[in-house]
Amino acid sequence: MNTTNQTLLERIQTLLTSYGSVLVAYSGGVDSTLLATVARQTPGLKMVAVLSESPSLPASERQKAVQTANELNIPLRINASTEFNDPIFLANPHDRCYYCKKNIFSHFIEIAKREGLAYVLDGENADDADDYRPGSRATRELGIRSPFRELGITKAQIRELSAAMGLPTASKPAMPCLATRIPYGSKITLEKLKMIEAAEEFIHSIGLQVIRVRHHEVSTGALARLETGSAELAKLCADPSLFKQIADKLLEIGYAHVCLDMQGYRMGSLHESFEKVSKK
Repeated sequence: MNTTNQTLLERIQTLLTSYGSVLVAYSGGVDSTLLATVARQTPGLKMVAVLSESPSLPASERQKAVQTANELNIPLRINASTEFNDPIFLANPHDRCYYCKKNIFSHFIEIAKREGLAYVLDGENADDADDYRPGSRATRELGIRSPFRELGITKAQIRELSAAMGLPTASKPAMPCLATRIPYGSKITLEKLKMIEAAEEFIHSIGLQVIRVRHHEVSTGALARLETGSAELAKLCADPSLFKQIADKLLEIGYAHVCLDMQGYRMGSLHESFEKVSKK
């Protein structure tokens, strides 16, 4: 590990030590895996990681998260979320993430209290301040601490330190919850989430990793709008048979229409659509 990463690691551990004891909100993604690993390695720090189990979390992601925690000796607990009991969340308003995060982190706070842990931590980083994140409002209201954001640590630094520490998540693509695939105002249902999960799992299985299946309801049925990364688009163009494989599978899953978004994958595309509609 070079001097820069060593210094960064020490800064994180110094802050974590000042907390005394922590519960780390863990998803198995690059941010939370680094945070949980560093917390586990911080001398004298009492810690536990908690994974929120939700219908919005793909089963494959849950399995990978548990496997990663086991490999890294991260003490992990799994807690069932209850956001699907909230009619506001299910209505999918523009600030849906606020209600989801408030539910999940309220559970985490209760667990921390029972365990005698001083703080609940999340993996939010300095770059997240530039993104639309209503969930951050919920975590701030609840007093959740964000060590990376507090220290001004960016996503690039997190990935670099993760690689230096040999973490398997160093280059892991972002994987927001499945509810983010459904346009604001369109009701969230278990059926929709299962269709999205099955569609993305299949597309991943044929070698395309950066992919979002946006689920739209139109008059003639469900429409899957595929957003792909540039490398994935190149693979599709190099092998046109993949288009038919994907279309056939998604029609089998229950989609009436399958289309490719020519703008490709970009974060917050449904937010873009909401902004255009709200300005009319």
